[in-house]
Amino acid sequence: MKTNNLLSVALAGVLAISLVSCNRDLLTPIPQTSVSDVSAFSTTNRIQTQLLSLYGSLKNGSFYGGRYVVYGDIRGEDFLNETTNLVTGSDVWNLNVTNGATAVQTLWAQAYLTINRCNIFLDGMAAGGNTVVGADLGARYVAEAKLIRGLTYYSLLQYYARPYADGNGNKPGVPLRLTGIIQTGQSTLARSTVADVYTQVLKDLNEAEASLPASYSAASDNVTRVHKNTASALKTRVYLSMQNYAGVITEANKIVSATAPFSAPTGVAHRLQADIATVFTTYTTTESIFSLPMTTTTNDNPGGQNQLAYYFSPTSANGGVGNGEYSLNPQGIIANTNWTATDKRRAFVRTTGTGASQKNWLIKYKTVSPYTDWVPVMRYAEVLLNLAEAKVRSTNTVDAQAVALLNAVRNRSDAAITYTTASFATPADLTNAILLERRIEFLGEGLRNNDLLRLLQTIPAKGTVAAKAPTESGYIWPISATELTLNSAATDN
Repeated sequence: MKTNNLLSVALAGVLAISLVSCNRDLLTPIPQTSVSDVSAFSTTNRIQTQLLSLYGSLKNGSFYGGRYVVYGDIRGEDFLNETTNLVTGSDVWNLNVTNGATAVQTLWAQAYLTINRCNIFLDGMAAGGNTVVGADLGARYVAEAKLIRGLTYYSLLQYYARPYADGNGNKPGVPLRLTGIIQTGQSTLARSTVADVYTQVLKDLNEAEASLPASYSAASDNVTRVHKNTASALKTRVYLSMQNYAGVITEANKIVSATAPFSAPTGVAHRLQADIATVFTTYTTTESIFSLPMTTTTNDNPGGQNQLAYYFSPTSANGGVGNGEYSLNPQGIIANTNWTATDKRRAFVRTTGTGASQKNWLIKYKTVSPYTDWVPVMRYAEVLLNLAEAKVRSTNTVDAQAVALLNAVRNRSDAAITYTTASFATPADLTNAILLERRIEFLGEGLRNNDLLRLLQTIPAKGTVAAKAPTESGYIWPISATELTLNSAATDN
């Protein structure tokens, strides 16, 4: 059975074979149980269903299946808000969210729900689940749960904590919950430091890598289930956020060949697709390292006002499939002359209206309601650019391999531009070209917020919103009001 079909039952599995009974702790809401804790780990099928429900929790529309990605872009300067709707993040775009904001509370709740499900699953496997499925399969299942937990903690840090570069991780991070909460009264826990949370993230990813399979037999599984290369790829992102460029290089070298054409030498044969458009129409290519699949099955798509196309695509009256929530800022990345008119990625931009009514929209996500575009979590293009940036910053040179990596991403969409080392007078010029390429390549994929904050850069002005410096209130989000209410040890930002 293909994983995307298995994941279709993941959310149903949470309801049918939930791990614990419903409790009043709003930080970690658990659905009503239908079997006992012991029975939940009594068969291989039940254990597998629970494992897949962890993916279902990650891809929830309130988290990585929708809003986490949207917020990562609309906090930046490349989109303009069109609807002033708080439900769809107008306060996120305005950089003025409060503790009680929908975005702040729902993302926090879903992230910690995902963490708690991972923790309960890991506890259950240790208590007997590994014996039921056998040592090898148990180790793989545990590895999958740890990777999802590590990714979730990393994701929380990008909104609710100061960047690692601010004090080398010595600022407050988030509460580091590593055992399952199964009843009320277990939520009191102080925030760990940013450095401590990153340490746990890397521990989870390293342990996951050791026990994950190198690949799966089905192409869909290689995209929708995590494997060794997924862990290495995600670690390049984590180390980049920590400005640990040696770490980026070590992890990237596991899955990137030394010379072009770049590809992964082991495990899944990751490589760039010849045409960027293919990545967003054929979801199981080897460029997609990890994506969250969506189907038309009830509860197996983002739902509500969470979908990427709903936010970014214009309305049907303007030839789109969405609600026209966010247009592209005419002074943003689309105005940059380095993004040439012949670049294939320009096909992701649609212009509507004329004169003063003209607007531009991102149409990277194209499916109609219920919006079944798969959500990209990690693409091979990001690994290449992560490595390129790390090579330049670690050597402080116009590194030849970094130029080749930049060319690999640039040339597949814009064949007219080929860089050489002579194209860049200084290492800073090459770094800036790589950062610019990231803005073009990953527009609408949720990385802009991470890139601005990891470098402690000011969030640029946009429309009516003033720039936000790293020292200003609102540069990061406040802690959820629900967490502060239920966790007496928590402090606000």
